[in-house]
Amino acid sequence: MNVHDSSTPAEAVRLLPALDADRLVADLMTARDHLWDEQSSYTNGRVSRWAEQDWRCLSVRSPGGDKTRTDPGGPGSAEFADTEWLDHMPYVREVLRSIPGPLYAVRFMDLGPGVVGYRHNDAKFAPDWGVARLHIPVTTHEEALLDLDGVIHRWQPGEFWFGDFSRKHQIQNLGPEHRVHLVVDVLVTPELARLFPADWADYFNGPEVLYNRPTVATTAQERKAAQCSFDAPAHLLEIEEFGSLTGAQPQAGFSIVDTGTGLAVRSPQDHLFPLAALGGNEYRLVGWSEERTLTTRLDGPRPEVELTYRKGHRSEQLRVPATTAP
Repeated sequence: MNVHDSSTPAEAVRLLPALDADRLVADLMTARDHLWDEQSSYTNGRVSRWAEQDWRCLSVRSPGGDKTRTDPGGPGSAEFADTEWLDHMPYVREVLRSIPGPLYAVRFMDLGPGVVGYRHNDAKFAPDWGVARLHIPVTTHEEALLDLDGVIHRWQPGEFWFGDFSRKHQIQNLGPEHRVHLVVDVLVTPELARLFPADWADYFNGPEVLYNRPTVATTAQERKAAQCSFDAPAHLLEIEEFGSLTGAQPQAGFSIVDTGTGLAVRSPQDHLFPLAALGGNEYRLVGWSEERTLTTRLDGPRPEVELTYRKGHRSEQLRVPATTAP
């Protein structure tokens, strides 16, 4: 699989709903007296702060509803939940309810005056990885811009945008005022695709989009039956790695355990990565898309765990022997 080439029809597209810019600002003003923290990142189960630039966040939805988490989250975190800031933002709640897909991190992101961001890409935030990043401008001005794959954008309050941030991009704010966007990460579903203009229909009906299925509940008996241990490529839980399941590479020991509230994969470093059930003994990582799933096949003469990596409709599988729990 070619993991770096973007397949979206364009670097960005304006989505169909028109939003009320004044009501967005009114909700934003309810948070004016709260401390906005530096943006942070999440890599392999660890949160790290970005303190180099005046780029601050107020999280209205975060892992576990933790208002101090300004990172986008990922595998190894708690389920995403609303933070207390959202209690005071009725219009933002209305907007979020209108987005048809499981919502992950939702953050007001404030780019301070005079800040020029570094050029980078958020490699796996695109529909072929099962995740979309949406932007709702709240306050901006002419000298605040986004360079997305060489195209200059100046999105305006009340507009609703999808950007393919797996492409190279850079933000800058050369004006005297703050630029604030509400940034929404959401799992891609067929219903979400209907927010896009008609000329994107072929893309969403084609093989390049990874759709996510609804999760299902598990019983105590199912969780007990899924417990096992197995060896797999060491990068299994590291979504930042563009690894392959096949070929000679370092291996490590993993196990699927029942935490009492659900199943989780225990890493070689003894860190728990909660799992969300998809049915048929298949599980994805909580905090991530179906780009990476595990399926237990433990009731035959040769117990196995099937590992799957996906990009759009393409997939790579590896079956590894498993040892069932006593």
